Amino acid sequence: MKNTDHHSRPPKLLERMRAAFRSRHYSPRTEETYINWVIRYIRFHDMKHPADMAEAEVNAFLNHLAVEAKVSASTQNQALSALLFLYRHVLHREIGELNDLVRAHRPRRLPVVLSREEVRDVLQKLNGVKWLAAALMYGTGVRLMECMELRVKDIDFGGHQIIVRDGKGHKDRVTMLPVSLQAPLRDHLQKVRAIHDTDLREGFGRVVMPDALDRKFPNAAAEWIWQWVFPQERRWKDRTSGREGRYHMDESIIQRAVKEAAHRAGTSKRVTCHTLRHSFATHLLESGYDIRTIQELLGHKDLKSTMIYTHVLNRGPSGVSSPMDRL
Repeated sequence: MKNTDHHSRPPKLLERMRAAFRSRHYSPRTEETYINWVIRYIRFHDMKHPADMAEAEVNAFLNHLAVEAKVSASTQNQALSALLFLYRHVLHREIGELNDLVRAHRPRRLPVVLSREEVRDVLQKLNGVKWLAAALMYGTGVRLMECMELRVKDIDFGGHQIIVRDGKGHKDRVTMLPVSLQAPLRDHLQKVRAIHDTDLREGFGRVVMPDALDRKFPNAAAEWIWQWVFPQERRWKDRTSGREGRYHMDESIIQRAVKEAAHRAGTSKRVTCHTLRHSFATHLLESGYDIRTIQELLGHKDLKSTMIYTHVLNRGPSGVSSPMDRL
């Protein structure tokens, strides 16, 4: 009876976990990745329910990944993030200090950085929404998912800034809005507004709200300010309720476009969306901006993460203009 109970409980747990992901609008890819880590965690401990486990079991699993499975530091961190999400948002418990955790080895690799000319060449091979998204990543330093999850209210044209909500580490931060991208972004938002107005006329036009705000403010999900800057082309449909709405554009579309653009531009470097962020930071440092200011713009918790771009500190004023405006 005991074993049967253990086998029947995890599916219910995973359903609750999926609901927690969707209420916070995590990407489908992140949802599946985290779910797979939780399944591995449960299987590692012989199908014991996570509610009956705590720091010792989390430590044991993560140490197994580092010592026996020999995973990379980023993979181990991903597994840890999945378990922290499970305990914090599904089981409503905080995991304490993992004092016995063996950290996987993190190799120090220099990031791939494009020259300004190479950035220009790659962007010239893109057009439309794909160009705008890639230009924003280079022009603001935002990560791919931070770009995809931008909402209309996060764009501050008057203040020439973009507010990144719930970025890595679940923190908000502010970065610049390049002057050269304001007109294209306004034009783009006019088109998005027209799509939203059509959705509303057809009885839809609602988006998934963060932190279940739709329960607190039932009408907010249909408001223009909460809509995605980069909505997907087709509406999703809930087969159970019949509701329809739009998620943001799938990140794989931009990933594939940037990779293909780099290939057509003839660069010999391995270019990803994150390469644009690395290039943003490097070009700011080359222009003499202070490394601590760049740390804030990138949202790095530790200055060491920013230091990988240079060994020179305090090189300039704190006022920052985007490298996008220097292309």
